[in-house]
Amino acid sequence: MKATFALGLLAAAAAVEGHGYLTKPSSRTRLGSESGLDTCPECTILEPVSSWPDLDVAPVGRSGPCGYNARVSMDYNTPGVNWGKTTVATYKPGDVIDVEWCVDNNGDHGGMFAYRICQNQTLVDKFLTPGYIPTNDEKQAAEDCFEAGTLPCTDVSGQSCGYSPDCSPGQACWRNDWFTCNAFGASSRRGCQGVDGAPLGSCFTTIAGGYRVTKKIRIPNYASQHTLLSFKWNSFQTGQIYLSCADIAISGSGTGTGTTTSASATATPTGGCTPVSTVAVTFNELATTSYGQNIKLVGSIAQLGSWNPSAGVALSAAGYTSGNPLWSATVSLPAGTTFEYKFVNVGSNGAVSWESDPNRSFTVPVGCEGAVSVASSWK
Repeated sequence: MKATFALGLLAAAAAVEGHGYLTKPSSRTRLGSESGLDTCPECTILEPVSSWPDLDVAPVGRSGPCGYNARVSMDYNTPGVNWGKTTVATYKPGDVIDVEWCVDNNGDHGGMFAYRICQNQTLVDKFLTPGYIPTNDEKQAAEDCFEAGTLPCTDVSGQSCGYSPDCSPGQACWRNDWFTCNAFGASSRRGCQGVDGAPLGSCFTTIAGGYRVTKKIRIPNYASQHTLLSFKWNSFQTGQIYLSCADIAISGSGTGTGTTTSASATATPTGGCTPVSTVAVTFNELATTSYGQNIKLVGSIAQLGSWNPSAGVALSAAGYTSGNPLWSATVSLPAGTTFEYKFVNVGSNGAVSWESDPNRSFTVPVGCEGAVSVASSWK
């Protein structure tokens, strides 16, 4: 029965062509297409998987945070001849920038999408090394880090951050940190094509022409001479996820409105600032709870209880609502500290429920910014 079901999913996925990829800043997938090596950039698909309603549950396997295109046997998780060796854009911490992706006219499956930055440079470096293909375990560890580094829609003032019309309160997809497409079954302005109402052909796909989908994100207070911006689209209609990434630099200091530029990154923050020794790390966790339950942060370092729930950090529910079950805590940590962690649910009777494996991981950034935030959802 299981084998028959899996084959059915594969057949259904193969029958629906299309799909989408990150175009601004220029992703590795876009560069693969522009170099002539990738004959279907919108076909970098992770399938068959459970893409809905839990946006974070599917393991990425060989797709990793940058995508694997089985049609052309292209693994974008390792630098190629025309991508991955240099950055395509440089931003400042706090910049608000325009980002775009392209959805194919025949492959608009609706759903939700997100942009993410992993602040664990050790993990990211595995995806920047020419000739090295990260293992599936390394790809999954990086994906967990990117999920924790989701750049929330709500971080940009004035941006509309609603809930998916194809999701209901109580489902895991009922969240507004990700961006949402319009109703899949709408008679007009449907799915992801309806987000901007952009004309057909406003971006490039090889199957049926594409529609541009534009949003704004805020670059985190983090510095890196070479890191990755990962795009993830979970489709509503099909058991498919689309992943792509762009090589970027985050350099300098201050906040403001950034624009995409082609430039090399500097190795360290500039602007005459003094690097900080400790960083206030705010953990924002979306976790639906019942009366009497509390969320705590437990990890591999003493500041997080050394894996002892009773010594972990209690999160505050001051910002908790039924539509946005937010728990938050800020912890002062030494710059450069790398650790693993999980969230736990502590019941009124003291019973502890742990998140599912694998552990989350994080490296406190080294630089001039004294505060960063990490957004995630219970898994």
